Amino acid sequence: MTALASSYVPVPLRDRLCDAASALLVAEGWGRVTMARLATEVGVSRQTVYNEIGTKNDLAEAIVLRELDLFLAGVTKSFEEFPSDLTEAIRAAARRVLKYATDNAVLHAVVSANHGADTELLPLLTTNSASLLEGAKAVVRAHVSTYDVGLSDRQVEVGVDLIVRLVLSHVMQPGGSPDEVADDIAWVVGLVLA
Repeated sequence: MTALASSYVPVPLRDRLCDAASALLVAEGWGRVTMARLATEVGVSRQTVYNEIGTKNDLAEAIVLRELDLFLAGVTKSFEEFPSDLTEAIRAAARRVLKYATDNAVLHAVVSANHGADTELLPLLTTNSASLLEGAKAVVRAHVSTYDVGLSDRQVEVGVDLIVRLVLSHVMQPGGSPDEVADDIAWVVGLVLA
């Protein structure tokens, strides 16, 4: 057995399906993504796609939540880089998220709906974004709780909610460069912590 063969790790089916669906979304729009086409792209039966993913709405949510996981990995890295300075950790996290959003093709395909009236995914980021918001707030809250901020649990909860919503607002509709917006968010955090 060669070293290459022994280091091969198969990509889980769910990831392969999400990768293929994301590629179709970016290239042709969500309306062109069908379970049958996805099955063909990945080389499995349509029933296998349904068994692994569920409905097309479930697929949409899986894609959005997978992108969220990538964003949140950057948030975690930022907090790890500044274990004793919450304001700098938030500045770094906001900057990292906003830079990642700038170059994220899946996010752009969802937000811009550049394939006609293909806006079926947009509610997952806007009006039906409860799971996205809660996931992001849970990660930020867990990191913030490791800092001594001198605020009540309720105040921390309000602060985390405001920070997450502010960053997501700039993800959806940028209001400046990632560096500028991150500096503005850090300024607000600094005022709250002062």
